[in-house]
Amino acid sequence: RLDAPQLPELPDQHADTGFGKRSATLDLAADRRTFEELLAAADVVVAGYRPGALDRFGLSPEALAERRPGVVVAQLSAWGAYGPWRERRGFDSLVQAATGIAVLEGSPDRPGALPAQALDHGTGYLLAAAMLRALIEQSYEGGSRFVRLALARTAQWLTDGMDGSAAVDAVSEPYDGPGPWLAETDSALGRLRYALSPVSFEGGPADWARPPVPWGTDAARLR
Repeated sequence: RLDAPQLPELPDQHADTGFGKRSATLDLAADRRTFEELLAAADVVVAGYRPGALDRFGLSPEALAERRPGVVVAQLSAWGAYGPWRERRGFDSLVQAATGIAVLEGSPDRPGALPAQALDHGTGYLLAAAMLRALIEQSYEGGSRFVRLALARTAQWLTDGMDGSAAVDAVSEPYDGPGPWLAETDSALGRLRYALSPVSFEGGPADWARPPVPWGTDAARLR
């Protein structure tokens, strides 16, 4: 993961989403050569900015694919690439409010919210699946691939057909807490309790390869 050195991440969010990742900072204006070296060896590039925000740096999907043929470029934004809000910034809680989740989860007196940043996490898993599919297609057919996801679209998908009322035919099952889905690990950030990956398969990794590290700890290289 690369971040601009002048835009630090919130510590809790960085720890929550940093499992299995390296964390480096890079000033594009001051060290463009390092970025181009990373791009030359990359299979996938993920941009978490609104569509078009990075074009002036030569980081549009078309420009990246021209310099690195065969790359998969993924864009994740709040509101999507089309429509009147396409150039707006946004994050999970704002999208929950704008898409009606605050009403569905609220009461007559006040808005509510999901108990977690479900749009961030849900869209992240969809993004990972889209990138894997793109890599498989690319391995058979060649060429570059471009995938695009938006928090607002995930919110629409999650709330499709919901009216906010409780399900009368829901089966009540005993709930003993989230323990079976949690694990603990030591890290440079201290002892962390975290959610296990929801994805598992025979022969696949049982856990993350590494715990999160403090923001900007690693050198700007792939390995």
